[in-house]
This record gives sequence, structure tokens and C-alpha cells, in this order.
Amino acid sequence: NYGIFPCNGLIAVDQGEAMVFDTPTEDSVAAELLDWIENELNCTVKGVVINHFHDDCLGGLEVFHQRGIPSYANATTIEFAKKDSAEIPLYGFKGMLELSVGNIAIHNTFFGEGHSRDNIVSHIPTDSVLFGGCMIKEVGAGKGNLADANLEQWPQTVAKIKAQYPNLQHIVPGHGEVGGMELLEYTIEMFAEGDSRAVGE
Repeated sequence: NYGIFPCNGLIAVDQGEAMVFDTPTEDSVAAELLDWIENELNCTVKGVVINHFHDDCLGGLEVFHQRGIPSYANATTIEFAKKDSAEIPLYGFKGMLELSVGNIAIHNTFFGEGHSRDNIVSHIPTDSVLFGGCMIKEVGAGKGNLADANLEQWPQTVAKIKAQYPNLQHIVPGHGEVGGMELLEYTIEMFAEGDSRAVGE
């Protein structure tokens, strides 16, 4: 229903290791990405973190599994992926999961429902980076796909993220331009009670 649109992911790299956040939607592009990381960045992919159960997060997951790369996701994401007959992430967690790549720590946390009932965010403290996925909107974006959203909790969840990480320098939304704290503020305002912006604007 939305046609073709760009999706964001993230790659954390340190000491010859890489962690990928979300897969491309298609297997062929997932294979191209992994080849690029291995051949151009000269890194070994240690894992992939899935933000939520939609296709723009795990559409190319089978390719990662074929190459022996472990995948991590909220336990609820795994439940939804099973219901959707999608490729299922291998390792689930509840609350928060800390991973590492090289000497970099990565905190993957479920703060609450928003764009979906399982969406997480991934924080890299050393670089002050947050991969927010589709729960976080670029400034000027519309509300987008609300099929699995919790509109009441969405602004509350993002407010929790803002309180936990008050000094973020780089925030990567699921779609659109990277920004700073203004992305959290814009998302909170958009989904606050009484907002009249149309879906998909």
C-alpha cells in the first residue's frame, strides 16, 4: 500500500567485527550488504539485531542465517514472526540485552509499545548513537503505517527513551534523515493527544 520507500539500518564496527541493525527487505540486497561488510570493511559480522517484526526489519534475515550469523530480537518479535510465517530470529530477550562488537557495548532495550507492540531501540553509548527504528520519526514525517501501533503508549514510550538518553548526538529513524534529540521531540509531539496530522502524510 505504501509502494517503494527507503529504509534505514545501522552497522556498528570495531576491531574487525560488525553488528548489523535490521536487514534489507530482500535476500539479494541482504547478500550484497554482507559481502560489502566482509570485503570492503574487512569485518566479520557477529550478529544482527531486529528492531521489530515487520518486513523492513527482517525481510532478508534468511540470508544472515544461511551464513551462520546469529540474530537477536525482543521475545515478542519472535512470537509475531512465527504468526507471520516470517524467518524467525534465533535468540530472544525480554527487557534489555547487552551485546558487544569489538570493544563497543550495545544496549538493546524494549521501552514500551509504539509503532508496534515489540519495537526496541539500540543504543551505542561510546558514539552517542540511537537506532530508533520505525518508532522514531524524522522531522516533518507523517505517522506512516499504524496497522500494529499503540497510539496511546507511543508518545509515552518515546518520552521514556528521551529521559533515559537525554544527550544523544545521533538518532537514526527507521525511515528518513538522521538527526538529534529533535527527532524524539517531534515524535512525542506528533503522537500526543489531539494531534490532527493525517496518516501517511
